[in-house]
Amino acid sequence: MKTLVMMPTYNEIETLEASVVNLLEHNPGLEVVVIDDNSPDGTGELAAQLAGGDKRIHVLHRSGKEGLGKAYLAGYEFGLASGFDYLVQMDADGSHRPQDLPAMLSAAKNFDLVIGSRWIIGGAVSNWPWYRQGISQFGNWYAGAMLDLGVADLTAGFRVYSANLIRRMDLREIQAQGYGFQVEMTIKSAAAGAKICEVPILFVERQNGSSKMTLRIVVEAFLLATKWGIQRITRR
Repeated sequence: MKTLVMMPTYNEIETLEASVVNLLEHNPGLEVVVIDDNSPDGTGELAAQLAGGDKRIHVLHRSGKEGLGKAYLAGYEFGLASGFDYLVQMDADGSHRPQDLPAMLSAAKNFDLVIGSRWIIGGAVSNWPWYRQGISQFGNWYAGAMLDLGVADLTAGFRVYSANLIRRMDLREIQAQGYGFQVEMTIKSAAAGAKICEVPILFVERQNGSSKMTLRIVVEAFLLATKWGIQRITRR
């Protein structure tokens, strides 16, 4: 089965090469597409250099910074058009470990969406301060309570989607960015009848570069989870 790993980037020149090389060393049968939002630090140019030396690496150059959600939507479109069977979401900053991916791909044989989870038994985070853990755990608890999807780590970004599931979804309806995008994709997946499971992973906080998490992203996710939860309740 053909598998494509999608890595959105914006100013990831310090982390991209190591992330791609490490991924392909652990999983040589995969292909990678770097989706760069015209990074001013030269990340797009570096991605093009990597692609020039390895046919497993592809690059999508976008005109500007439009957010995580739109980057992944471009990746889905590329993956479907290129005939891939599985589409993997993965950060380019080294926080998602390539050695966790084989277990996720194995689970994907029986599930439409596999989520690499920090908050189930066996999952963990490394190098996060207490307040980051608190924000993530509370946010996932709140979203879970509002949406009742049976998923512990709704905001997780390390995921495997089957191409068949993505084809069943109307991606034009997806509006959220950041953590909200991950939650909305889970809602749409469940609505499309997806079989969803979580696999424990170790999330390692990035060692280089700067985190893209902002207060705006956190507030967006909170407000959207509230909106979607109210919609779920009123439809009963």
